[in-house]
Amino acid sequence: MDIGNILVGHGLLSDSQLETATAQGAGQRVDRVAVEMGFVSEEDALKAFGDELGMRFVDLKKVEVDPEFLAGFPAREIFRHTVLPLERENGHVLVATSDPFDLEAIDEFSSASGCRIEPVLARHADLLELIKSNLGVGGDTIGQLVAQRSTEEVELLEGIEEDDSELAQMAQQASVIKLVNDLLIDALDQHASDVHLEPTEQGFIIRCRVDGMLRVQPVPPEINQFQAAIISRLKIMARMNIAEKRLPQDGRIKLRIRGREIDVRVSIIPMMHGEGVVLRLLDKQAMTFDLGHVGFPEDLHAIFKDMIKLPYGIILVTGPTGSGKTTTLYCGLNELRSTATKIITVEDPVEYHLPGVNQIQVHAKIGMTFAAGLRSILRHDPDVILIGEIRDGETANSAIQASLTGHVVFSTLHTNDAASAFTRLVDMGVEPYLVASTVEGVLAQRLIRKLCPLCKVAYRPDPEEIPRDMAAGMPEEIYKPAGCRECRDTGYSGRTGIFELLRSDVGVRQLCVERASSDQIRHYAMQNGFQTLRHSGWQRVFDGTTSIEEVNRITKADPV
Repeated sequence: MDIGNILVGHGLLSDSQLETATAQGAGQRVDRVAVEMGFVSEEDALKAFGDELGMRFVDLKKVEVDPEFLAGFPAREIFRHTVLPLERENGHVLVATSDPFDLEAIDEFSSASGCRIEPVLARHADLLELIKSNLGVGGDTIGQLVAQRSTEEVELLEGIEEDDSELAQMAQQASVIKLVNDLLIDALDQHASDVHLEPTEQGFIIRCRVDGMLRVQPVPPEINQFQAAIISRLKIMARMNIAEKRLPQDGRIKLRIRGREIDVRVSIIPMMHGEGVVLRLLDKQAMTFDLGHVGFPEDLHAIFKDMIKLPYGIILVTGPTGSGKTTTLYCGLNELRSTATKIITVEDPVEYHLPGVNQIQVHAKIGMTFAAGLRSILRHDPDVILIGEIRDGETANSAIQASLTGHVVFSTLHTNDAASAFTRLVDMGVEPYLVASTVEGVLAQRLIRKLCPLCKVAYRPDPEEIPRDMAAGMPEEIYKPAGCRECRDTGYSGRTGIFELLRSDVGVRQLCVERASSDQIRHYAMQNGFQTLRHSGWQRVFDGTTSIEEVNRITKADPV
């Protein structure tokens, strides 16, 4: 059967598209190449094949599988062939597959299950999602029923230490290695920033943080038997002490997953019911350090770009953990990077390596703190300095001295808004007149979820759901989330930034010298055109980027 001719015959491909897909395929099936190139959707192709072969197409988003029914089939074969029994009908078992031409898989599944099979067609991504939601990530490995598949999808880039202990041997079993690899691959596929492995009284819970929100990852209950082995495997990969279970430990894993280099920061803390693990995933290849991609509005982009090019002074970026502060500063450094400029950073940890930038890793245990590193690099003749975070008065005063001696200093600070940065530095013990004379500007930012462009819905909000501080300038229609297959029914896809940029002028400096409160500094700035995070969020609602609910979740109303 000529697959290409079927697609052409159903009007899904033109002759020229078929020729292009065949030429580009290099041995791949022409329908898969055509789907990858965007010539035809997978759903339309499957429906065409179904018409030819007498198979139904099923939308798995509308299907619920009975767990008791599913328990009667071998998990090994489900994972091995990527098929899923849906229900029993007229003496046959309906089995979903995404490949109508893989008759061998259907025959093998029929033999292994001892049932008469009627194959139905479904999208590959929907099939995988339904398998994982019912059997859990790595369910085939946990049941010790998986056919041997290659684990080369995940490759450690650093060697691990040999350990002959019983705990280490258990963690190095092929099934445990594969289970951990499955968890990492699935998190990467979801574009997760963090993976939380949490021991509870009821068992082991795994959650992934996607677009800033935690989602429970479905896993089979049998995973509780492998809790110690999973944690030991992660400790071995991160070069930690696997025998130490009473003290917190931090480590790092360098991986190559499907050809992409991934850094994983590992934090393990003993808790009531076992050790809790958080994995921070840093996908180097997914990052582009370009100010144009940060999400600045045009006017703010121009102001910030001018500010970072000042000959000296301190530029601060504030916000909570995970709000994109370091990424924004890296974008600023990338803008300044040249053969004529010496840039040195002191970071804890060095998250991304920037070519042409000298980066120093903090080691507090041996005395290499932010303040100590900063004192040393001043003798290295830098032009621009980045301090990963100002955490204490010593680091703050060192940053002040660096700016007074003619350097541009970038750093981050944990405050809720831009105005609070000035009072925070004073609270750390820096003289107010020094803060006033050195801090050139403070950028506060948050990351806000973007509405899924494929399913967002335009509507006219009821007056009672419109926040009082939003009414001014609101268009007749705004958008709200709906949920679709592509966004996993969340209604949101990806994140962007909202910002407030407070530049130091004569008034701000005077208020700082007078030890004014952050509220007074903010009130003065707002009277002089300063736009707050909340205002930035409403602009994102007005232009259709996000929703009212998301802005309310991330920000609080500005004081009147």
